[in-house]
Amino acid sequence: MSEGDLLHVVTADRITDQRRLAGRFVIWGSVAVLGLTALLKSLQEAGTISLPWATWQPVLYAYVLFGVCLCWGQVILKGEQGKRLVFVLPAALFTVAMVIFPLIFGLTIAFTDWNLASLSGRKFNGLDNIRQMWGDPFYWNAMTNMVWYVLAIAVEYAIAFGLALLLNAEIRARKFFRVAFLLPLMLSPVAVSWMIGKSMMELRFGPVANFARWLGWDSPSFFGSAGVARTSIMVMDAWTFIPFMMIMILAGLQAIPKELHEAARVDGASAWQNFWEVTFPLMLPVSITAILIRVIFKLKLADIIINVTSGGPGGATDSVTSFIFREYRDRSNVGYGTLLAMVYLVIIVIAMTILMKLADRWMRPRY
Repeated sequence: MSEGDLLHVVTADRITDQRRLAGRFVIWGSVAVLGLTALLKSLQEAGTISLPWATWQPVLYAYVLFGVCLCWGQVILKGEQGKRLVFVLPAALFTVAMVIFPLIFGLTIAFTDWNLASLSGRKFNGLDNIRQMWGDPFYWNAMTNMVWYVLAIAVEYAIAFGLALLLNAEIRARKFFRVAFLLPLMLSPVAVSWMIGKSMMELRFGPVANFARWLGWDSPSFFGSAGVARTSIMVMDAWTFIPFMMIMILAGLQAIPKELHEAARVDGASAWQNFWEVTFPLMLPVSITAILIRVIFKLKLADIIINVTSGGPGGATDSVTSFIFREYRDRSNVGYGTLLAMVYLVIIVIAMTILMKLADRWMRPRY
């Protein structure tokens, strides 16, 4: 080992018993303060005791104290190694504060009867929200709609792949078309819903509706029947996000060496064989990544639905997210809406885990 390498070697510090005791006292003392503060505030919320704490701020202060003491205690207990942990612990503590605590708070709300329009306030109701969800036909209808919305990604992927192949070819004004095809991605879905859904597809004066009449459709109501309304929502959402998939696939196509295509043509491969045997297999990692990201965005579909149809007609266009939003906004049902959101979160985590495992198995080379 050279002398310069010694700069990156951390030697073990001599930690005395008194120092270990002091470090443990700092850490566990802060844990006790945090636990006691949270317990007292919980008892106050339950009406068991009375405290002058109007909010949960004392618990927040106790958590900040715990974070400082935890970092300090690690330095006391482990010396130089503890200083390394100090670079990681603040990020971990911030993640816990921003993700874990709100999740726990959401779970407590999910099992309560809490309607903002009621004067009774929040009350624990056990499994009543789960029973209500199980018998709610509108929620399961929204789940069914989400299946159709997610399946539409296959068509979006095919269109995006075709556009990427077109923009990767030697065509005139290629740079102009690349910018033009990206314009929908630059627009907010809310702007798209008003510009297209509320204006261009408007029944009486919308240009798309007038063009449909010119083609022979007597009453071009794009949001009057269940099937047409759902298809219209799919088209608007696809128009917004197809450029996202297209640009990812285009980047992957440009990374493929041209020598591979030239070698395939020399071997006598047709254009279709060149695509199916060379281009498509090499594009699988990029394609699967684009599809998985698109699935994540699709599972959050709400803004276009809320602005254009509000879930109608009769819940035919509702996504789970838009249904939960209306449960909060229209019915002020915080407890039931939170339970629906928690169940949907679990379904998303399970579905995405399965999809990622299947994608990993599919992309894994077979020998």
